[in-house]
Amino acid sequence: MATRAHLTIVEFCQEVGIGRSTFYDWRAKRRAPRCIKLPNGELRIRRSEFDKWLDSLEEAV
Repeated sequence: MATRAHLTIVEFCQEVGIGRSTFYDWRAKRRAPRCIKLPNGELRIRRSEFDKWLDSLEEAV
């Protein structure tokens, strides 16, 4: 299966294992990855931003 360049909010939540309300809570607190707002108001997350966000959460051992 090919990796898509952009994730919907539902896809992001499924990958991380959280509910949409948690995503919007994180977004309000600026803890979610950066999003693109489309003209229709929907949000998308670039796969590269998702990967960068995940890397930023990695703990140093």
